Amino acid sequence: MKAFRPVFYVFSLCVGGLIPGCEENRAVSVTDGAKYGTWSDYLGDPGRSHFSTLNAFTPENVGSLEVAWEHSLEDSGQMQMNPIVVDSILYGVSASLRAFALDARTGESLWVFGDTLNQAASTSRGVSYWSEGKDKRIFFTAGPELYALDALTGEPVPSFGAGGKIDLRSGMPESARSKFVISNTPGTIYKNLIIMPLRVAESAGAAPGNIMAFSAKTGALEWVFHTIPHPGEPGHDTWEDPNTYLNTTVGGANNWAGMALDETLEILYVPTGSAAPDFYGGDRIGQNLFANSLLALDANTGAYQWHFQFVHHDLWDRDPPAPPNLLTITREGMEIPAVAQVTKQGYVFLFNRITGEPLFDIEERTFPDSGLDGETAWPTQPIPKKPKPFARQAHMLDTSDISPYAPNREELKGLFLSADRREYRPPGVDPVLLLPGYDGGAEWGGAGADPDNGILYVNSNEMPWFLQMKPVKQALFNSPGETVYNQHCVICHQSDRSGVPASGFPSLLDLEHRKTAKEIEALILRGKGMMPGFPQISKTEKAALLNFLLNQEADPPVTGKSEVTEVLLKDTPAAAVPYQHMGYSKFLDANGHPAITPPWGTLHAINMSSGEYLWSVPLGDTPGIETADGTPTGTENYGGPVITKNNLLFIAATKDGYFRAFDRRSGELLWEYRLPAPAFATPALYEVNGVQYIALACGGEKLGTPKGNKIIAFTLKL
Repeated sequence: MKAFRPVFYVFSLCVGGLIPGCEENRAVSVTDGAKYGTWSDYLGDPGRSHFSTLNAFTPENVGSLEVAWEHSLEDSGQMQMNPIVVDSILYGVSASLRAFALDARTGESLWVFGDTLNQAASTSRGVSYWSEGKDKRIFFTAGPELYALDALTGEPVPSFGAGGKIDLRSGMPESARSKFVISNTPGTIYKNLIIMPLRVAESAGAAPGNIMAFSAKTGALEWVFHTIPHPGEPGHDTWEDPNTYLNTTVGGANNWAGMALDETLEILYVPTGSAAPDFYGGDRIGQNLFANSLLALDANTGAYQWHFQFVHHDLWDRDPPAPPNLLTITREGMEIPAVAQVTKQGYVFLFNRITGEPLFDIEERTFPDSGLDGETAWPTQPIPKKPKPFARQAHMLDTSDISPYAPNREELKGLFLSADRREYRPPGVDPVLLLPGYDGGAEWGGAGADPDNGILYVNSNEMPWFLQMKPVKQALFNSPGETVYNQHCVICHQSDRSGVPASGFPSLLDLEHRKTAKEIEALILRGKGMMPGFPQISKTEKAALLNFLLNQEADPPVTGKSEVTEVLLKDTPAAAVPYQHMGYSKFLDANGHPAITPPWGTLHAINMSSGEYLWSVPLGDTPGIETADGTPTGTENYGGPVITKNNLLFIAATKDGYFRAFDRRSGELLWEYRLPAPAFATPALYEVNGVQYIALACGGEKLGTPKGNKIIAFTLKL
């Protein structure tokens, strides 16, 4: 097994003068090209800092915030979108993937685009804006299609693609063009390019995670970077099988979380996901570049500049969950342009933005090999020496960390002791305790930053989950439908279809009384929320699965060998994987709370120049639990913060449904407001006609919370 080292590429680019300023290693202010007084980009600016220089809200007056306007959308449910605001218009995406525009002063609807009947859709984190003269466009995705809309009217732009849209799969190999490919996260605009994040399946047979740039004018494909390298490309020799790029069982290594852009250096910073299939990598032996990496690419051409891989040969789904943050740090009086990447593991990695040099030491530690047949875990994993983890990790815990509020504490101790808690313990047939859990640590809301002072603000989850595998049974199931179900659905919804509601996976029992066959078919093809779609399955498989879910199979069910069942099992990617993940199961007490001691959600400020924490506080609270010292319990949280130059941090994100303002110097809670539904989304801070507002989407639904449909904007009481 050969470890790929990018040193040659870094220094050849620097010496050749291909990166502006690299020869001097000079500091480039993140504010070059950034617009911190507006919110016209996803997460505030191309560097994804979540930062604003608007200064009407202060620690002294934030308690006077009140609702300026509310807008109720026609559809309700989880909204992850971060609004953007351009020329007094607020743009966003609803729970059922309809793009909309509101008057940012009043909340009045200006236009809506999308299928009013389509409720079977994934979530979206927002839209992108591009303009050239009078040509102003909003880009958003629904399914595999990228739309260009007139920003003022919401009408599709006929000169873009075919009638205002392109299929994102058009830049992929022919074998991937029927597979599940969508985008949850807004594309990055650079000059006349839109560079697209992609979500693909995480199971065997997933599409490859190519990074693709399209013309913002025409929709034509402009460049492609292969994250599963082709022959002759950097990283190709990190896959034991040189033909892995042709293997239709292996895919992924996609950028789903979004990317950051340094417009001055013209470098794109792209975090990539794990290679598929998750949890078992027998078909992808090797280090697996460029999965689980931070890639620095030439934004003009997609050419490789440098990379760092956070997890080698990922077996834990430990992909970077959010865009990186561009910021400037200070070392020995010298300013250094840096890029920080938060991770699910609870680590922050920091690099020189130009060269890729780590700015804190990173140790390659040895970890155990896998015990699964056909699997070879990579022998080492990188651990940064600073900053310390912002979330507890399973190997740090003992039985004293079992929650004192659990009514079944002794039972939980037994479960805890039965699980392997060692860091980077490869999954096996015995349970592994995963903390932080599958979602992280850090999650898709991402960190905020004070970009010119090098301070990072991270909200984190501390929810333990179990990771366990089982051998795939080659014996046939009772019916064709059950066969398909066990290939594609059982991981999330359990063998008895009961689901794991506490983990966000609904029961499918009595589905025939809650959904029509057409609605279920739409869910199967397009997915919804965390569930990927399965457009690649055959008509025979789809029909069999529908019959099984609707309890309409032949009576009595087919037993023993069935010709149809044998066809369904034969030569499918799922059948080629000898081990199956046993499902996403949280470690909870009898009341449904995390089985470990609080805090269960936290918020941190880290000085990235020194790697030291400025403060850490619980984020959110759990009704009915009074801690011994009176501190909040913290809750699961999804969605990021907004940081202001004059020392405020705004964040919603929590399961308890509050919108909060903290003093970012100390972590002191200054203000909170109970929302009509939890806002699992990042707010937007903006100004129109001299009045400043902060707006956010309140969709609820996630974590079993009530659904909502409101966009709410706050301003200071007059």
